[in-house]
Amino acid sequence: MKVAVIGIGSNSVRMLVAEVEGQSARRLWRDREGTRLFAGLDAHGNLRPEVMTYTVGAVRRMAREAREQGAERVHLFATSATRDASNKDEFARRLAEAAEVEMEVCSGETEAALSFHGATDGDYCGVIDIGGGSTEVVIGQGKDLVCAFSCQMGAVRLHQRQPIQSHSDLPLVEELALEILEEQMDKHPTLTLPEKWIGTGGTFTTMAAMVKGIRWTDRTYMHGTVLTLEQVENQARLLSDMPMAERLKLPGLQPHRADIVVHGICILSALMKRLGIGSITVSEYGNLDGYLKDRYDIRGEIAP
Repeated sequence: MKVAVIGIGSNSVRMLVAEVEGQSARRLWRDREGTRLFAGLDAHGNLRPEVMTYTVGAVRRMAREAREQGAERVHLFATSATRDASNKDEFARRLAEAAEVEMEVCSGETEAALSFHGATDGDYCGVIDIGGGSTEVVIGQGKDLVCAFSCQMGAVRLHQRQPIQSHSDLPLVEELALEILEEQMDKHPTLTLPEKWIGTGGTFTTMAAMVKGIRWTDRTYMHGTVLTLEQVENQARLLSDMPMAERLKLPGLQPHRADIVVHGICILSALMKRLGIGSITVSEYGNLDGYLKDRYDIRGEIAP
C-alpha cells in the first residue's frame, strides 16, 4: 500500500511517499517547499492570510502529486508555528477544503518523539532536531523515552529575536539558546546523558553538505556524516562574517536557508557544549519517518 505523510514545519513543508508492506516500508518519493510559516505569525499570534495561502498551496500540490502516484492515504501533521498560531482552526479548515486532508497539530513532546523514532535504530542515544520555530531534544531507546522536550528556539525564531552581523554576535545567540534550554534542563536534574547523539533537520544536513563540500541536493551523501564541535564552531564563524551574496554562492547551502543557517548552527553549538557532545551523527530520517513508523507499526529503518 502506498501512503504519503506531509509535515508542515516552521520553515518548510515536506512530504514522504512510501510503500508499506507488513511491518516494513520503503521510500518512494520525497518533496520539500520552503514556506517560512513561522515568519508569517503577526503580533497577535495569527498566521497572516498570505502565508496561509502559500502553505495551503504547497500542501495541495503535494497531496495531489501523492495521489497521482497512487497513494491510498495522505496524512498531514503540523509542528511549532501552527502550534503557536491563534488561528490554527482557520488554517486547518482551509487545508481540509483545498487539499482534502485533515491536519493533526503535534504537541512539542509528540514532535520530539516522532523525530526520535524516525532517526534512531534501536540503540540508547539522544536526538536533536533543530527546526524553524523549535528545537527538540530526546533521549531513549526504541520506544522507551527517558525524556522528550521541545524548546522555543528554532532558527527562524532566533533570527527574529537576535540578528547576527558578524562572528562577534555569535555568543549573544548562543547565550539566548542556552537560557531557553536551561528552562527544560532544570526539569530533569538527574538526567543521565548518552554518549551517542544523532541530529536531524535542515541545520544538520546543511552542515554535512558544507563540511563535505557537496551540493545541498546530494542528500544520499549526507546521511551518517559525523560533525564535531570544532567543525560546527568553524562554520558558524565563517558564515557569520560572509555577506549574503557570498553565502548564496555556496553549493552546500540551500538558498532558502541562507539567512537563518547561522542561527541554527548557534543552537547546535550551544547544545553540544551544554550536553557535553563532542560529535554528532547526521541523519536523513526525521519526524516524517517517525510518523510513518508509529502510524503503521514499522519495525527498523525505512528502506531508501
